[in-house]
Amino acid sequence: MKTMLKCSNVRAAIAAGFLLLGACQGKQREPTVEAVWVRLPAASGQPGAAYFRLEGNIEGTRLTSITSPLVRRIELHETVEKNGVTRMEKRKEVEFPSRGALEFGPGGRHAMLFGINKAVKAGGTIPLTFSFNTAPPVTVDAEIRTPSGEPHSGH
Repeated sequence: MKTMLKCSNVRAAIAAGFLLLGACQGKQREPTVEAVWVRLPAASGQPGAAYFRLEGNIEGTRLTSITSPLVRRIELHETVEKNGVTRMEKRKEVEFPSRGALEFGPGGRHAMLFGINKAVKAGGTIPLTFSFNTAPPVTVDAEIRTPSGEPHSGH
């Protein structure tokens, strides 16, 4: 009888191990940041804007901040309309879906870049680091565009 109990316990432990191993192999991937670009300000000293696309990974993932060594401060913003008035509202963080994507684009969600280094020019790139509450930071090189949002023409 003791031998049967020991065998039963061993089988249960092995089965539990396989379940845990399977869970590890099914690990959800980290968030992805794609199509990242920065619009330079039309006037020197004014803020620029960053636009991008986030793909989720884990339910409840939130973008908590964006930083760059070439920008003094970056704020997350969302354009909202209330009572016929459109305005930008600062967001401390932005939650995005675990499946599907969240777009940050002109006229909607975006990041405002304050104090852009004068060396940043259209046609180049700028590193942006995206931080999340459930995943390690992701750093990408964002394409720098003119104030009109067009890629640099090379002139």
